[in-house]
Amino acid sequence: MVRFHLLPYSHFSVHQDFISLYYAVSMKIYVFIDEQNLYLSAKKQGWELDHRKLFRYLKDKYKVQKVYIFIGFISTRRSFYRELLSIGYNLVFKETSKYLENGKICYKGNVDSELVLHCAKIQYYRYDKAIVVSGDGDFKCLIEYLEKQGKLLRILIPNKQSYSSLLYPFRKYMDFLSDQKSRLRK
Repeated sequence: MVRFHLLPYSHFSVHQDFISLYYAVSMKIYVFIDEQNLYLSAKKQGWELDHRKLFRYLKDKYKVQKVYIFIGFISTRRSFYRELLSIGYNLVFKETSKYLENGKICYKGNVDSELVLHCAKIQYYRYDKAIVVSGDGDFKCLIEYLEKQGKLLRILIPNKQSYSSLLYPFRKYMDFLSDQKSRLRK
């Protein structure tokens, strides 16, 4: 006679690939990227992000179906936007305003409201789980909402060394893109 010993659930470890496969088969996962936060965070750390590598990373690790980038529109960057579209990103533009800083023309396009609107309303019923890419504390209310609705999968923080303390209560959802720098840099 063969006897089986049942172990408590805590003795089992679930491999990350199995979890990823489960999500790929059963869930629609969308990513919402605050491009300015992503770009400035990488720049602050002294590296440049390769958007093609990031897209592949999101597809491979999280099995995402759609990736939205929220970005300020600057007419001289059209080739960059075409490149993002060719990779597979969905772009959501925000008008920008020009200003001078130290004699240099700079642009500002605050995309926070567009990202929140798309995540909490426009795309909300089209996905099962969301990944928010930003270290900006302005998204705390969105992250709280997604968590309460059971729709928050992960928060991808661009810079492990510099992100808003308002996001600390959500540490269990955090992954840090800065830990993937060698894999994601140009």
